[in-house]
This record gives sequence, structure tokens and C-alpha cells, in this order.
Amino acid sequence: MPDASHREPTRDGLPPMPPGPPHEERHPAAMSGVSEAISGFATGIPVPLALVAALMLAGVAPGLVLLAGAVVAVALALREAVANLAEGSAAAAHHAAERAREEEESQLYPERERWEVAAILHRYGVRGAVLHDAVEAIAADRRRWVDFMMRFELDLMEPDPSAARRRAGFGGAGVLAGGLLPILPLAAGLPLSAALAAGAGGLLAAGWLSAAAAGHARVPGAMMALGGGVLATAGAVLAALLLR
Repeated sequence: MPDASHREPTRDGLPPMPPGPPHEERHPAAMSGVSEAISGFATGIPVPLALVAALMLAGVAPGLVLLAGAVVAVALALREAVANLAEGSAAAAHHAAERAREEEESQLYPERERWEVAAILHRYGVRGAVLHDAVEAIAADRRRWVDFMMRFELDLMEPDPSAARRRAGFGGAGVLAGGLLPILPLAAGLPLSAALAAGAGGLLAAGWLSAAAAGHARVPGAMMALGGGVLATAGAVLAALLLR
């Protein structure tokens, strides 16, 4: 078996990846969509749940309660989708403006920009002739130069154009599903207690799954999600009782 230190170099002299832990392939877009949907589901439950509970206890007709709950659920879903699209558009505009500024500065003040590259590399322990060669290699290609400054000076990554649409779609759908969850038992003719139980179960499940996806403790995550819904519902119910 050939010695690992004598492997043939690959592209641009970079040797093959040495042995190590499995280099697992991941699908961040799919995982992000699932996480957005779960988060949206948890976000969508409390307000419609609190609304239908308050209206039912205030003696509002069940048909009007269902209509109000559905309208609120749809409004929250649309708000989530629009907010994600607006956030993505703002991030893209900010990145484009900063990149244009870096490109202009690399043309107007090349020596200053080279010094900034050197300062960044210096923080990572690059010294002497190696530092000089690294700076020249980076600055030899303007696009690569600007990419380096965007990443290591400004800590900005180029936004994925589809990410905002993905968050809007999955997040909005999750909010809508969560908002309709406490309404469905009432639509089936079940009592308010069934709607409350459905909302509590949905919050526990969403909190558990969100914590699991983030690598956090499941039980505290589930209890925190449930606690937020309980507080929102309790506040709405109290207001309804006081205003009757």
C-alpha cells in the first residue's frame, strides 16, 4: 500500500483528503425547509388558539369563532411569508452594496486593501515571506480578493437567492397549519377543551422537534413552547372574562 505522504497531488497541487471521520453529505436546503416549517407551526398556534378560547368563553357564536380563527391563521401565514421575503431582499441588497464598496476600494486603495488582507492573515499566525506570498496570491484575482474581504473582514456570505423563497413557503405553510390546528376540533363539533388539547399537543410536538433539530434538550424545548402558548391563551381568556 503506498504511503499516504506520497499521494499524487490533485487540482492546483492540493493533495487528496486525508483519512478521517466520515465526510457525510448533507442537504441544508431540505433541512432548512423542515426547520422553518416546524418553527412556523409553533408560531402559528398561540394566537388563533387564544382567540378562539376567548371568543368561545365570551359567548360568540361558533360560526363566527371559526371564521375569526381562520382569518387570523391566514393573516399570520401571509405575514410570515412576506416578512421572510422582505428579509431576504434586504439581506441581498446589503450584500450587493457592501460588495460594490469593497470592489471600489480595491481599485482606489489597493495598498490599503492589501494591508487589510495581511492583517487578517496575521491574526491567524501567517508571518514573513509566507504572509507576503499569500497576500499577493489573494490579490492577484480581484474577484477572489473581494470574496476574501467580504468573508473575513465583513463576515458576510452571499445570500442564497432561493433561501428567502424557501423560508417564505415553508414558514408560511407551517404558520397556517399551526393556526388551523386549534380550529379543526371546533369545526368538527367538539368542545373547546378539544381545541385546547390540540393546541397544547401541537406546541409540545413543535417544541420537541425544534429542540431536536437544533441539538438542544427536547423536554425543555417542548415545555418552553407550551409555556408560551399557555401564557397567550390565559391572557386572552382573562381579557375576555373581564370584558364580558
